[in-house]
Amino acid sequence: MKDELIQKFEDLKNSLLRDIETAKDTKSVEDLEQKVFGRKKGTFTELKEEIKNLDSETKKTIGKVINDTKNSLELLFSKKRNELERIETDKKLQKETIDLTEVSLPKKRGGHTHPISKTRDELEDIFTSMGFIIYDGPHLESDYYNFEALNIPKDHPARDNQDTFFIKDHPEWCMRTHTSPEVQVRAQHDFKKPVRAISTGRCYRNEATDASHEHTFYQIDGAVIDKNISVAHLKATLLEMFRRYFQKDDINVRLRPGYFPFVEPGFEMDISCVFCNQKGCKVCKHTGWVEMLGCGCLHPNVIRHAGFDPEEYSGYAFGMGIDRITMLKHGIDEIRWFHSGDLRFLQQF
Repeated sequence: MKDELIQKFEDLKNSLLRDIETAKDTKSVEDLEQKVFGRKKGTFTELKEEIKNLDSETKKTIGKVINDTKNSLELLFSKKRNELERIETDKKLQKETIDLTEVSLPKKRGGHTHPISKTRDELEDIFTSMGFIIYDGPHLESDYYNFEALNIPKDHPARDNQDTFFIKDHPEWCMRTHTSPEVQVRAQHDFKKPVRAISTGRCYRNEATDASHEHTFYQIDGAVIDKNISVAHLKATLLEMFRRYFQKDDINVRLRPGYFPFVEPGFEMDISCVFCNQKGCKVCKHTGWVEMLGCGCLHPNVIRHAGFDPEEYSGYAFGMGIDRITMLKHGIDEIRWFHSGDLRFLQQF
C-alpha cells in the first residue's frame, strides 16, 4: 500500500512536469495549478485523502513524500508563471510601445478646392463635351475689345466710371468688365473661322460691395458663330448646361425680353427653381423662377467685328456670373464669403 501511494505521487509529479513545461500562457498554468491543488477536487488533494487510514509510521513516510512533491511542484509552477509573465509583458510592450523621443507634429489637413474653382471646372467640362473650346484673354483690356467691338457706343452707361476701372492717364485701357470680348471677338480673330467658345475668369466692376455684389467676380461667357444659328440652338444649349450642372432632368428655362448692346434680340433667361420645383419659396421669391443670365442672338455689328458677314453668318451669346450659380447650387447667402479666406467656409466644400 505504501509503495503504491509513493508511486502514484511520483507518476503525478512526472505527468505535471510535462504539463507545466508545455503550458503556453499564465492562464494555462493557473488552470493546471487549480486542477492539482484545488481544495475539493484537486488531484493532489484526492491522493492525500488516501493516507487517512494508514498507520502512523506509514503516514510519516508518505507525508514526507507528499510535502517534498508539493514543494517541488509549487516551485515549478512559480517559475513557469514568472517566465510566461515576462514573455507576455514583453509582447505587450512591443505592441504598445511609445517613443518618447518622437516629435509630435500637428495633424496635417488637406487643401480644399474653392467652390468657384469647382464650378468653373464643372462648367468647362460640360461645355467642352458639347464641342466648345475654352478661350482665355487678358484682364487688362482695350476699349475696342471691351466696348466698341461689342457694339457698346461711347455714350453707353457701361462706360461710366461708376461701373468700370479705367487706367489713369490711359482711358483707352480698362480692367475687363466681362469675359464677352474673348468669345465674341478675340477667339474668332485668332482662329480666323467660326468657333464655339467659352471663357471663364475674373472680371472687375467699379461698384460698392454688399451681400450680392463684389468689385471682383467670376463670369462665364459663351458665343457661337456659324451659319443658320437660331434662338433654338441658344435655348437648347443652355437648358442642357443647367440640367447637367444641377443634375436635375426636370429643370425648365424661359426667355424674357432684355436689352444688351451686343445681341439682338436680347433675352433674360430664368430657370425653374431648383429648390421648390416651381411651388414657390423664398429663393425664387415665390414665383417658381430664378433669373440666371443674359443672352441673345449676336448683333450684326458684333459679327462684323468678329470678321464675318452677318448676311451669311449668325450666332448667339450668353453671359453668367459663376459666383451666382455657385451660390444657388450650394445655398450660399452672401457673395463676400467667397473672398473671406475663412477656412470654416471653405472646408464645407
